[in-house]
Amino acid sequence: MITSPTGGTPGGVHGTEPGAPATVFTPEITHAECRKCGTRVAGLDGRYACGVCGWTNDWSEGHRPLPRAEDDPDFPGAGVSPANPLAD
Repeated sequence: MITSPTGGTPGGVHGTEPGAPATVFTPEITHAECRKCGTRVAGLDGRYACGVCGWTNDWSEGHRPLPRAEDDPDFPGAGVSPANPLAD
């Protein structure tokens, strides 16, 4: 079983029980060397993008799983396309 850094069970950024306090995951700033040009890059939780040459590492190389769309407080719901704020 995967546990969160605070020792709880997985379930994303928010608590799974109604009325439960939200579990907040603070991303860690990490550093590495760009694999393409050698520039020192910073990223969040082991996910990097080089601003010099455009290299990015694969999302799966990160240090923890990415949150699900349903964990986003602005998620509109399954099958609903979010409104484009620039359309007006």
